[in-house]
Amino acid sequence: MTAKDVETALKRYADAKDALFLQSFFKTGEGQYGAGDVFIGVRVPQTRLICKQYRALPLTEIQKLLNSPIHECRLAALIILTLQFPKAEPPLQQAIYEFYLKNVYRGRINNWDLVDISAEYVVGSYLMERPRDILFTLAKSPELWQRRVAILAAFQFVKRGEPGTTLELAEILLYDKADLIQKAVGWQLREVGKRCDRKILTDFLDLHAHEMPRTMLRYSLEHLPPVQKQHYMQLKMK
Repeated sequence: MTAKDVETALKRYADAKDALFLQSFFKTGEGQYGAGDVFIGVRVPQTRLICKQYRALPLTEIQKLLNSPIHECRLAALIILTLQFPKAEPPLQQAIYEFYLKNVYRGRINNWDLVDISAEYVVGSYLMERPRDILFTLAKSPELWQRRVAILAAFQFVKRGEPGTTLELAEILLYDKADLIQKAVGWQLREVGKRCDRKILTDFLDLHAHEMPRTMLRYSLEHLPPVQKQHYMQLKMK
């Protein structure tokens, strides 16, 4: 199995019209967050089917996919990592985790879908029973995608009933000016209220709603009753 095999399989599903749509959807224009990214027009379900066939791809070949300018190749690389990680022995899990972070720092994991499809399943899963200092370092990074990795990796903890790390990261990212971080933090706060305890969310909002960016606040309120939504939005307006 090689990276070239995966790329060839992906190109069989390529669609020029879908490529144009995806380039617009993922903001690949000059000055936008995905500037310069290249799409060939392969949809995620098709990519996942291919990844299942190549789930045993070695890390050396996965690196070649991550080095590709083609977005779908990088996406496939990350999906393969999420397939490998749960069944790997501890030494290989550590290797996958370190490999993933290396590519975060190198800027290979550089769009929101790439982060969202992988961070919790690799970084979050690895750190579940380990110190989480790296997430706070990433959350303070000037690099957008490193910050998004931090808050999305913590989703793994929220799913298992542990909201503390997410709340701490949310406080670090409270004044972040990037729309993609505001949405991610609001989404994660919403999930804290939904999956852990609504009071944990409302306690956080009681402290911070007045200073949260409007986008972040709106996302965090999505599962609250209308009266509570109105209350917290009014706090923002004061």
